[in-house]
Amino acid sequence: MSKYTPMLNEDCFFTHRSDRLERHHIFSHSNRKHSEKYGLKVWLTHDWHNEPPNGVHHNKENMQTLHEYGQRLFEEEYGHEEFMRIFGRNYL
Repeated sequence: MSKYTPMLNEDCFFTHRSDRLERHHIFSHSNRKHSEKYGLKVWLTHDWHNEPPNGVHHNKENMQTLHEYGQRLFEEEYGHEEFMRIFGRNYL
C-alpha cells in the first residue's frame, strides 16, 4: 500500500502535483459522513477529481483505486468487520 497519508500531504493522490487541489471524500453519498469522521479524504487536482477521462467522478478504475486504498487504511486501524459494519461493502 502507498505510504500516502490522506490530507496530510498537500498534493494530488494520483499525480503528486500541488496545483488546483480539491478535497475528495473517498466514500461518498451515505458514507460521506463516515469519510469525514475517519479522515478518509484525499487531495486531487481538479482534472483528477472532476474531469473526464481521469477524474474519479468519471473513471470507475480510479474511483476503485481510492476505495481500495480507503478500505485498507481504515482496516489497518479498525479491522475488516468494523469496515463492513460501517461502510457495508467490500471494495477489495
